[in-house]
Amino acid sequence: MRYLHRFLFILFVVTAAFGQAQRPLTFDEFIRLGRVGDPQVSPDGSTIAFVVTYHNKAENKTNSNIYTVPTSGGTVQQLTTAKGANFNPRWLPDGKTLAFISTRDGEAQIWAVNVAGGEARKISSISTGASDLQVSPDGRWFAFSSEVYPDCTDDESNSKRAEEVEKSKVKAKIFDKLPYRIWNAWKDGKRNHLFVLPVGGGKPFDLTPGDYDTPPVDLGGNWSFAWSPDSKEIAFERNTDPVVATSTNNDIFVVSVTGGVPKRVTENQGNDSQPLYSPDGKYLAYLQMRRAGFEADQKQLILFERATGKCTNLTEKFDHSLNEVAWSPDSKFVFFNADDKGNESLFKMTIETQHVEPIVVTGYTHSIRVLPDGKSVVAAREMINHPVELYRIDAGAKSELKLTSVNDERLGGIAMNAKEEFWFKGAGGTRIHGFLVKPPAFDGSKQYPMILLVHGGPQGQWGDQFHYRWNAQLFASRGYVVVLLNPRGSTGYGQRFTDEISKDWGGKPYTDLMAGVDYVLKTFPYIDGSRVAAAGASYGGYMINW
Repeated sequence: MRYLHRFLFILFVVTAAFGQAQRPLTFDEFIRLGRVGDPQVSPDGSTIAFVVTYHNKAENKTNSNIYTVPTSGGTVQQLTTAKGANFNPRWLPDGKTLAFISTRDGEAQIWAVNVAGGEARKISSISTGASDLQVSPDGRWFAFSSEVYPDCTDDESNSKRAEEVEKSKVKAKIFDKLPYRIWNAWKDGKRNHLFVLPVGGGKPFDLTPGDYDTPPVDLGGNWSFAWSPDSKEIAFERNTDPVVATSTNNDIFVVSVTGGVPKRVTENQGNDSQPLYSPDGKYLAYLQMRRAGFEADQKQLILFERATGKCTNLTEKFDHSLNEVAWSPDSKFVFFNADDKGNESLFKMTIETQHVEPIVVTGYTHSIRVLPDGKSVVAAREMINHPVELYRIDAGAKSELKLTSVNDERLGGIAMNAKEEFWFKGAGGTRIHGFLVKPPAFDGSKQYPMILLVHGGPQGQWGDQFHYRWNAQLFASRGYVVVLLNPRGSTGYGQRFTDEISKDWGGKPYTDLMAGVDYVLKTFPYIDGSRVAAAGASYGGYMINW
């Protein structure tokens, strides 16, 4: 028996050591992670619907489905199981039905499902597909966008035109208008239009006919249209300049749900985006860039009083560019996030006093949804060593409750280090912010190669983010010390700092980066100065070649 006890003790020690052993993150493990997004709060505030997308490397395909979780925490339930893309969940006011977009039948269409169970039913059958789904507050209408031929007046003619193009033996493309391509997709003469459709189904109605894109092709923000609280009108973005490719002049318009000529709300020559009605219907908030033709100007929060037409800049004294905005149910507050010294921080503003209160200032906090009590929000949170999960955040107590753990099991046994930050002097003595990530199983007595990552934009930032394109952990897992610098032109340090890259791409930003490299080589003895690499894309690629 004594020998058996010894054997069990040895077995326990070996098992415990094996269980604690951690390994570096591989690309295959990284690509298998579930990507969490688009949380939507049920009308009674009890449940969150959200999307998880998985990538299948072997099949070179992605699959997304919709899940639910109680806002108080609890078991995650999978709501859809169909192959393809099931996304854009939106609650109907009854709280029992969830509408969403699905490609299960091929083209993206609107579907609806009872959250208590049952089969999903197809609502739309528009030949050009549906995207950007929104439900009217009264529950009578769906609004969505679809890319159509502007001279086609109905779905039948759009379908016929698409069929003619597909069957034509001539595959050459003729363009007489810019832009002719958006990233990797041809425009092919189509325009984004905004449609409404009865919730029970029927024939979609085009609210924005004509040769304009709604939503616009660029700088549209996290959403491009919104319902008024009484469900009688929709505010949307549109660029009416003759050459959209060289313009940032998106404006806000409103149109009746029954159609008619849209009414222009903004006359600003810069970019106006992300319209959002206050719940009491008195205001229309939106984000504004003042400078024409400048896509990286500060995005400020403007409050348009619908009864008088008066506009108020609520963020005149806030020197960061806003990303998302969400109203409190009583219309007295707004929650918003902004790039903030390597974080995407969450703030709360009192409308009457314009007082801004920081709520969460670590990591990246986004996809902000306010709960009916107005005191808490549900948001997506991520850090450089932790992918996106959903959290409930109490704005008063500034406390967090983790709601999802989609990737906990997949990340079990994988070593990922948190970021470490530092400051140094760049061009002209200006303080520059930097971060580094050490490789797994780091040993301070050893020396490691270093890789400098240069971010794109150029107006952007590195920070405490689990980046799916430039993931610091993947570089660190190969044994590198990863260095991330925010030189002149980066966001999150005030608009003046961002502007300093304009007409000086290879000047002060280059000096900042080289000063940062010199600093880390002198400061951190574990970095081997004879083994230094650099990588970047977009502006980052420009700087690598510079």
